[in-house]
Amino acid sequence: MLVVADSSPLIVLINIGRIDILHALFGKVIIPPEVAVELRHDKRPLSIRTFISAPPDWLIEQTPSSVDSIPMLHPGEASAISLAVELGADLLLIDEILGRKAAVARGIQITGTIGIIEQAADQGLLDLKEAFSQIKNTDFWISHELLDARLELFLRRKQR
Repeated sequence: MLVVADSSPLIVLINIGRIDILHALFGKVIIPPEVAVELRHDKRPLSIRTFISAPPDWLIEQTPSSVDSIPMLHPGEASAISLAVELGADLLLIDEILGRKAAVARGIQITGTIGIIEQAADQGLLDLKEAFSQIKNTDFWISHELLDARLELFLRRKQR
């Protein structure tokens, strides 16, 4: 499976100590240089800057031939979308709403951090309740009520 990622899912997964699930779920993950730049930014926590300073073998940095100018998107999002289109990626990991809409409009299959974590929980790679609890303690912009509702749905589905 060919997977391209924007910075947000990487940041959240590093912050909760579960970046390993990307490799377990997808094998290799490709990011454009603009995403690596976002991860290296001085405002990022040391754990994120440390991760990107010596990335694992499964995280591949690749430059797109060209980057579409997509209004109101950061360079990392626009580059990730352009790279996903160029490579014919099976999946783009992206959280930002405008970025998700732009990707879908270009025919790219998407999932975000919560979808990744739920898929990992489905495969027994992590405890969903614990992961959602950890996310609530980060600066990731997501409704705690939504996480609680997603957990409830997951638990009901597992009981069947």
